[in-house]
Amino acid sequence: MKIVVLDGFTLNPGDLNWEGLNSLGKLTVYDRTPSEKILERSAGAEIILTNKTVLGSDMLKSLPQLKYVGVLATGYNVIDIVTADRLGIVVTNIPAYSTWSVAQLTFALILEFCFHAQRHSDSVMNGKWSESIDFTFRDYQLIELASKTLGIIGFGNIGKKVCDIATAFGMNVIVASRPGSESTISSYPARVELPELLSRSDIVTVHCPLTPETTGMINIETIRLMKKSALLINTSRGPIVVEKDLAYALNEGIIAGAGLDVLSVEPPTEDNPLLKAKNCIITPHIAWATLEARTRLMEIAVQNVRAFIGGSPVNVVNQPSGYQKGKN
Repeated sequence: MKIVVLDGFTLNPGDLNWEGLNSLGKLTVYDRTPSEKILERSAGAEIILTNKTVLGSDMLKSLPQLKYVGVLATGYNVIDIVTADRLGIVVTNIPAYSTWSVAQLTFALILEFCFHAQRHSDSVMNGKWSESIDFTFRDYQLIELASKTLGIIGFGNIGKKVCDIATAFGMNVIVASRPGSESTISSYPARVELPELLSRSDIVTVHCPLTPETTGMINIETIRLMKKSALLINTSRGPIVVEKDLAYALNEGIIAGAGLDVLSVEPPTEDNPLLKAKNCIITPHIAWATLEARTRLMEIAVQNVRAFIGGSPVNVVNQPSGYQKGKN
């Protein structure tokens, strides 16, 4: 069985191995595949694995041998699911592989705003502590998390783990209720409607999937509901935030700061307004990329392919027409 990995570098830049997949068929791995090379490299493949390389409707129709697409991520918007369904192509994803890592980066961003560790270290290295007449100095106001309110938008695996960590820090946690569901204040964490969450929270952290409903959810109108002292953290999906609105809010002091691991276009264009915004920390979409998380991702990817070949696919995200388990 011919297996093609279209963009394997971000998963495995050399510190993992492809032996698990190689044992399941004739494997070819490409570090990256530009759009004009997708058809050539995918021709004849029955199994394709991709992270960010887009397989749209026309491309799927041009690959008659294709039976299975394994997305090397949790989100699978790079695949035209409607066309895959119609063509009987099984599509799988990688769920819950990076929960701990994403929660960890969420608090790395929060804690950087609390203590400004890197900036203080830079000041020390530049001689400021040596020149100080006191045993200590502070270039920034320092923040304690205990008793602060953390508002979580999106309460799946990652949101729940962030809640656990916040609780250990002594924070009060509230969660955005889903549209159409009732708010609850008797349970912990309390579910409240989004406007209330934004107005009450000292820190708002986004962990919801990108959907038509969540696209642009954080915009100038919703940002204006937040406290002037509030922080916004986004380790979810870039297009949930209207970037020009957030940049304006940061530059005008409408909120105090933002920590982002995702942007609407990755890598960002040079004119992205957030690259020059005040009090904005941006990391290059690394929350998922710890060695431990990538190891789990690779293991699940192999399990997904093995299960498909065995006729009982797992982690299937679509409803392929005419597909019958046990007949591959």
